[in-house]
Amino acid sequence: MAETYDVVIIGGGPGGYNCAIRAGQLGLKTVCIEDRGVLGGTCLNVGCIPSKALLHASELYATAQNEFEAMGIKTGKLEIDLDKMMAQKTEAVDGLTKGIEFLFKKNKVDYIKGRGKILGKGKVEVKGLDGKTQTLDTKNIVIATGSEPTNLPGIEIDEERVVTNTGALSLTSIPKRLVLIGAGVIGLEMGSVWARLGSEVTVVEYLDRIMPGADADVAKEAQKIFKKQGLNFRLGMKVTGVEKLKSKLKLSMEPAAGGDSETLDADVVIVAIGRKPYTEGLGLEAVGGTTDKRGVVQTTDGHFKVADGVWAVGDCIHGPMLAHKAEDDGVAVAELIASKAGHVNYELVPSVVYTKPEMAWVGQTEEQLKEAGVDYVKSKFPFMANSRARTNHETDGFVKMLADKKTDKILGVHMVGVGVGELIAEVCVAMEFGAASEDIARTCHAHPTLSEAVRQAAMGIEGWTMQM
Repeated sequence: MAETYDVVIIGGGPGGYNCAIRAGQLGLKTVCIEDRGVLGGTCLNVGCIPSKALLHASELYATAQNEFEAMGIKTGKLEIDLDKMMAQKTEAVDGLTKGIEFLFKKNKVDYIKGRGKILGKGKVEVKGLDGKTQTLDTKNIVIATGSEPTNLPGIEIDEERVVTNTGALSLTSIPKRLVLIGAGVIGLEMGSVWARLGSEVTVVEYLDRIMPGADADVAKEAQKIFKKQGLNFRLGMKVTGVEKLKSKLKLSMEPAAGGDSETLDADVVIVAIGRKPYTEGLGLEAVGGTTDKRGVVQTTDGHFKVADGVWAVGDCIHGPMLAHKAEDDGVAVAELIASKAGHVNYELVPSVVYTKPEMAWVGQTEEQLKEAGVDYVKSKFPFMANSRARTNHETDGFVKMLADKKTDKILGVHMVGVGVGELIAEVCVAMEFGAASEDIARTCHAHPTLSEAVRQAAMGIEGWTMQM
């Protein structure tokens, strides 16, 4: 007789593995199915983690090359060992994937390498990577299949010369000329890596600005800094094709508003125009589930519930396509299955871009507040006036805070600067508790630290910023 699980999870990325671990902690008999052959999903294998390994290594190289001398540090000739750089990236990924397997064992979570498909209520078919097929009986099914890169019509991806983030993280040589299609998070991070290592990088974006989801002040400041770093931007341009020649690639583009066609020569083209839910072939129809035209799984409760005993989390449902959002989704669903109060506040999911300097934000942008007719107060504090930033020679950027004019409640915080991916956490905690700007302004911060810039921005809401 087949074994019955409390929870069967399809997908072992951040949403799936966190759901599995939390379910195991809550005493639920759980199995996680993953067809990649390793746990961690896109984030751990070909996304967040390997990209940060390359961003960090390339940043150290650029710092040694461009900044050491001004600080009184002399070095010999610098060289790049790309094979070793890629190896340390792989080592970091391998260690973390093995760590998830350890946590599965610790919390008594079963793990099957294969592809899952819903057969009906409480039944999931698994086609194993070993070729064997089995059917699992379960009380609950959780869909955590994540997302995949969005393709550009007419452009063939080969993951060698025309690549997505997967190929961009595994190039075997430094391209002389690199063209990025898309000026979003993935594009700017990958562009930063290869520009630091010596590539001539051109970013082609359909819109007339970079980072469409970010506050306009942040995007404008970041673009100015990236231009100084050598990134070239072609905004308001529509890519119409990429021709593969023996010695090069020829990218064709035209103004999005209409106009004459142009071409760019490249050795590598990275397509980074976004991601779409990976939901084809799941068998959703067997439980009455549906997706929209983009493949987003539709929920009946506006949150996670697809049907009776069927749930979905992460990139395959509505909300920001971010690993930490997926993690919180997974935990929330495990707790709901265990009859606890699972919840995720999508209004306060932070975003971070790991370029140098970083960009980070949470809450509403100034443009959103204007559109909604909200009466707000704005304060902006530059890192140029922060003691620690000055001593570290890292003065690019600012902290911008937006607060309700009547109640002083913090509505959004937007940052550009070194380390702001860490600084944003303070704001997230404050906003989760409904803090006013004065709450941060009157909280003692250590001196000298970069975090004082957050406090100074908060002080500025009521006009008592103290320049340092």
